[in-house]
Amino acid sequence: MVNFKNQRLNEDIRRELTDIFRSLKDPRIDPMLSIVKVDLARDQSYCKVYVSSLSGMERARESVQGLVSATGFIRRELGIRLEMRRSPELKFVADDSIEHSADIARKLNEIHSREE
Repeated sequence: MVNFKNQRLNEDIRRELTDIFRSLKDPRIDPMLSIVKVDLARDQSYCKVYVSSLSGMERARESVQGLVSATGFIRRELGIRLEMRRSPELKFVADDSIEHSADIARKLNEIHSREE
């Protein structure tokens, strides 16, 4: 059965993390960083956050390093904003899905322009 509370928390965490990322001042964190997916464990103790950057995979990996160094601040802010008894342990993962989808869109546009 689908756990609706978990899904709602996933969306709440995603929304709040997006806002928290905007307030971070670490130069390693890309301003064009976006959250692809938030995967909260059933017991709400662990949370994987998949992030992607429009600047490429290398920039996303660099941003993950900056996010890892700010994990304590991010967890505290998340706990305060969502009024959680315990904020989940965060793990940030660099993902290239935005870059991959942009590449597919570019190839489709090339095919479409050749047909015309």
